[in-house]
Amino acid sequence: MDLANRVKSLTPSSTLAISAKAKELKQEGYDVIGLGVGEPDFNTPPSILDAATKAMNEGKTKYTPSGGIPDLKAAIINKFNVDNALEYKQENIIVTTGAKHALFTLFQVLLNEGDEVIVPTPYWVSYPEQVKLAGGIPVVVEAEEENDFKITPEQLEAAITSRTKAVIINSPSNPTGMMYHAAELEKLGEICLKHQIMIVSDEIYEKLIYTNDEHVSIASLSPALKEQTIIINGVSKSHAMTGWRIGYAAGPQHIIKAMTNHASHATSNPTSIAQYAALAAYNNTEEDPTIEMRRIFSERLELLYQLLIDIPGITCTKPNGAFYLFPNVAEAAKMNGFAHVDDWVTALLEEEKVAIVPGSGFGAPNNVRLSYATSSELLVEAAKRMKRFVNNHK
Repeated sequence: MDLANRVKSLTPSSTLAISAKAKELKQEGYDVIGLGVGEPDFNTPPSILDAATKAMNEGKTKYTPSGGIPDLKAAIINKFNVDNALEYKQENIIVTTGAKHALFTLFQVLLNEGDEVIVPTPYWVSYPEQVKLAGGIPVVVEAEEENDFKITPEQLEAAITSRTKAVIINSPSNPTGMMYHAAELEKLGEICLKHQIMIVSDEIYEKLIYTNDEHVSIASLSPALKEQTIIINGVSKSHAMTGWRIGYAAGPQHIIKAMTNHASHATSNPTSIAQYAALAAYNNTEEDPTIEMRRIFSERLELLYQLLIDIPGITCTKPNGAFYLFPNVAEAAKMNGFAHVDDWVTALLEEEKVAIVPGSGFGAPNNVRLSYATSSELLVEAAKRMKRFVNNHK
């Protein structure tokens, strides 16, 4: 039986492909260092685990409202008020099965066949695929490495057509770790207001910033921008809760209502126990797990960054946040005799057993993504193997 056209157009995940190959080599007994993972290497804090156990013991294991339990919505509203100076009501919030599901649901209710969504590169691998699944057309705009992988107002304006429905802004970014500052967001926002374009602001990494720069949500810059922005966030990165699958979206009431109706037919509701765990994460004002995570990630960032720029043929823009480095390895690949960076990445895994993700999956074929969400010892060893690989292939 033939498959639906919507899935035929999907591009396989480069992250999953390299992870599958690394897993296969590990099963064969090889010492593989995986730097492809996109999640904190910390366990969920004990207080959150205890809250989940308590919820189960109290019988909170039943269906919940499709858009999330009111108490969790209230905690999210408080978080927006405290962290982002944004005021929302319950009807402006939907809790979803992870931030990825929030994005998927948003595109499903926002896009008609042929609507365009501007997707700056380097992009998170699922953005263009989710747009395509909703019948939309991802319009890729290349953010230059010289501009810290951020699009300019001129680039945004040039990409807009009569069919443009939305633009995605991911700050701090996966895969680059770079972030937009308030003045940059204001200029992009002016263009979006001028053309009546929705802004999809993915802020999942807002708590993981290692410079003195403050995270700024574009929705906080003006009431007009708030009305034209959907914020996507969740507890996965900030509270080491990737597997719990709790994300959320905040935005205009009619869009949130449509997303809630869609979710009611897709998932019924996010997992009840996970919602109570997320509630504990946001209600615990005495412990902030991101403080320790930021300290450790900051140290690892500095360590791996210095090791990478010491490898011949590799250059790297130092990021502000997240837990990725996105170095340019095109010169190293060329120097090593490889026509494409993807081939260089494959050979690195096969020969030195270091798994990194090729940038082609993020719309940046000259780069690779390395996650430093692993121990410093493994980062040092991985860089050692990478340098040996480059020197051996000269």
